[in-house]
This record gives sequence, structure tokens and C-alpha cells, in this order.
Amino acid sequence: MASNASTQAGSKRWTYFHSALQLAVQRSAHKWTYEDFAECFSLWCDEQPENAATIFSLISGRLESSITENCEELFKKYNVKENLDNLQAVVSTARARKQTGYDGKDVWREDLQPRAAVRARTVPLLERERDRLRAELSQLTDENSALQSQMQRNVHAREDADADTAKLLDTLDKALSRWSKLPLDDIQSWALQTAESAGGKA
Repeated sequence: MASNASTQAGSKRWTYFHSALQLAVQRSAHKWTYEDFAECFSLWCDEQPENAATIFSLISGRLESSITENCEELFKKYNVKENLDNLQAVVSTARARKQTGYDGKDVWREDLQPRAAVRARTVPLLERERDRLRAELSQLTDENSALQSQMQRNVHAREDADADTAKLLDTLDKALSRWSKLPLDDIQSWALQTAESAGGKA
């Protein structure tokens, strides 16, 4: 039974199953002997024995090939190899646990429903994932709070800077207003007279 499935390495259970099926296909295809064939076509076999033997071999070979192809289609349709490999893994794990004296909640019992067995395996995984997500959410919440506090401090600092700038501008406006109200002509005349007086004394 040379096939695609036979060329794929698999578990011991798959190898045994495939070998047994291969032997069954060969025996089934060749169970019809040439003598049986000759009884059905006795006259032709007597007249052309060589041709009859060739045709018989072709029919047997074709029968074996046809059964093999049908088996391959069933293997692919129902994932036979993958399922047998998974079964072998489950059985090996169960045997290893039994040897170590494992007595966990997921040990199979006759009265144990498949749904309960699945829950015994999946619930702890889901709980661990829940705890991980909670821890991650808590960390993100803390980081968001820190960022929000920093943003608020930046906003307050900006508001303080804007207030200081506004005060400075008000001071400058007042100084400019007062400067514009000064009698500049009188100041210039006084400055000129003072300069002339100081020059005359020198």
C-alpha cells in the first residue's frame, strides 16, 4: 500500500494501523486466485493462457490500487493520521501519569462525562489567562493614571506660565503708557540745557 500516508512519519499507533490495513488490502486484492479467474473464463484461459494471466495480474493490481486510493481519500477526509497520533499522545500521557501515581481531577472515570473532563482541563487555563489579563489591565490603569497626572501638571504649568506672561505684558503696557505721557520736549530741552551748563563750567 505505497501511498502518501505511508510515506509520512507518525506515531506507533498510526504505523501499526497503517501496516495492518496495508496487509488487509493486499490480501483482499489477491484473494481471488488465478484458478478462480480461470473457472470464470475457462475457454479463454485454455486458448490464451499467457494473455489471461497478464489480464488477471492487471486486474489484481488495479483492484489493490483502487482500494488504496479510496483509503487515502478517507484518511484525508477524516484526518485519520492526525487523530491516531493525538490518541497515541493521550494514551501515552495517561500511562505516564498512572506510573507516577497521578490522581488529579481530570483522571478518567466511567461515570465522568466528557464535558466535565474538558472543563477540568480548560477551566484552570482560562483562570490563568483571566488573572494575566487582570494584571495587565491593572498595570495599564496605573500607567494611564500616571500619564493623566503628568498631563494635568503640564496643563497647570502652562497656565501658570501664561499668567506670568500676561502680567509681564501688562507691566510693559503700563510702562509704555506712562512713557508716552511724559513731556518729551521739556525733557529734551532740560537735558540740552544741563549739557550746555556742564560744558560751560568745564
